[in-house]
Amino acid sequence: MFEALGDKLSGIFDGLTGRGALSEKDVASAMREIRIALLEADVALPVVKGFIEKVKAEAVGERVIKSVTPGQQIVKIVYDALVETLGGTLSDDEKDIDAAAVSSQLNLAGKSPVAILMVGLQGSGKTTSSGKIAKFLKERGKRKVLLASLDTNRPAAMEQLSMLAEQTGTGFLPIVKGQSALSIAKRAMDQGKKGGYDVVVLDTAGRTTVNDELMDEVSVIAKKTNPIETLLVADSLTGQDAVETAKRFHDRLPLTGLVLTRIDGDGRGGAALSMRAVTGLPIKFLGTGEKLDGLEAFDAQRLANRILGQGDIVSLVEKASQVIDENEAKKMAKKMEKGTFDLNDLAKQLGQMQKMGGMGGLMKMMPGMGKVKKQIDAAGGIDDHLLKQQQAIILSMTQKERKKPSILKASRKRRIAAGSGMSVQEVNKLLKMHRQMSDMMKKMGKGGMAGLMQQMGGMPGGIPKNSVNNKGLPAADDLQLEELKKQLGNMPVSGSGLPGLGGGKPRLPGIGGLPFGNKKK
Repeated sequence: MFEALGDKLSGIFDGLTGRGALSEKDVASAMREIRIALLEADVALPVVKGFIEKVKAEAVGERVIKSVTPGQQIVKIVYDALVETLGGTLSDDEKDIDAAAVSSQLNLAGKSPVAILMVGLQGSGKTTSSGKIAKFLKERGKRKVLLASLDTNRPAAMEQLSMLAEQTGTGFLPIVKGQSALSIAKRAMDQGKKGGYDVVVLDTAGRTTVNDELMDEVSVIAKKTNPIETLLVADSLTGQDAVETAKRFHDRLPLTGLVLTRIDGDGRGGAALSMRAVTGLPIKFLGTGEKLDGLEAFDAQRLANRILGQGDIVSLVEKASQVIDENEAKKMAKKMEKGTFDLNDLAKQLGQMQKMGGMGGLMKMMPGMGKVKKQIDAAGGIDDHLLKQQQAIILSMTQKERKKPSILKASRKRRIAAGSGMSVQEVNKLLKMHRQMSDMMKKMGKGGMAGLMQQMGGMPGGIPKNSVNNKGLPAADDLQLEELKKQLGNMPVSGSGLPGLGGGKPRLPGIGGLPFGNKKK
């Protein structure tokens, strides 16, 4: 969603950082270009004005213009203003709130069961978001969650929420036909108390437009259930309409936060940047796709890093910790120490890459990889469908062949190619990739956290330790090292199953073996 804005800002910054000195005229010109970039991204005009004023106040002083690195100083100022516009950083006190969701800023303090009221227009992704939040609280917050549908106008919504509850393993309030939304809400809170639930998520009815009937119904439910969080779910692809919807809901309801859905769409991102500034409400979550794991706790610093092309290592590690089993990681570490990396291990890694969003999704989160990804996209892109094809090739092998690829001669390769529906050439490509990765694994040894951070510093365009990066932003370990440690714990990074995140030679493995361009139709 933010790629177009990020590309324009990067172009502006490249022009600034490439000069040895800046005049006030250069700074003024850059401010005009940033203003245009934000307006083209559909950021609300008042937000753009306030943003530019903040940046100008810091950027026009002699301290910046006469600085040794004036371009980097301005980039850092823009970064800070962007973080502030998106909601700022959490204070130490806020970070200590409730172990259930430190980074999400959800307030769950109170006598159980506490209610979370989900509101929004029809089609905004409200029901799906209710299921995602229930999964988030159950798995990461270790809370017992009850889902209840209050949508009496759309029976399909009740059935949908029931299915989501089954998929997430959370409780669901049985459907009783003929009950009003308020009666269902009261029954949900009673059932939550009797059933020993920690959280009751109330999914209210949506409407095609904001109207008095909708607001009156939701207002009464809010008064009777006294929710500790009232979250507005807004579709970020609707642009400034989403901002206007948030304002109108907030005028009638005591909203406590926002959930922005379809953040992975091809919109211009202006709604996400405008929401916080216009409503004054914190963005709690970002939703991506329809899958239940497509939810991430909002963090202004991480999103600012993504917009400015600096990647998001913490989110990458969070995804890894959810996908990778710690015991499996330890087994992999031991195998790597011995220099044994067979095709079964490769198949597991290919599966993990798919779960984490494929190679394209991983590259978006890695610092310094933005321009590399664009070059690959220009060449035709990485076809993540190939990951499945390569898994199919491995699954067509016998266990002996997977453990000893050296025995794969011509006749065996023809049999494997026929069994997987692929060609012998594609089987050879996979075996070549395995040899390259196996050689790399032998060199890795024990990397651990030190190896990971060393790798981050050595990546092309990466961020040197204890410094600012080449655009003047704070070093990744200064901003994210502590959170990285929390996420990784004692998990051996070099054996995590994520190739290239160990302590060996920095590289993006698989690029040589995962063909891109010439995608199969």
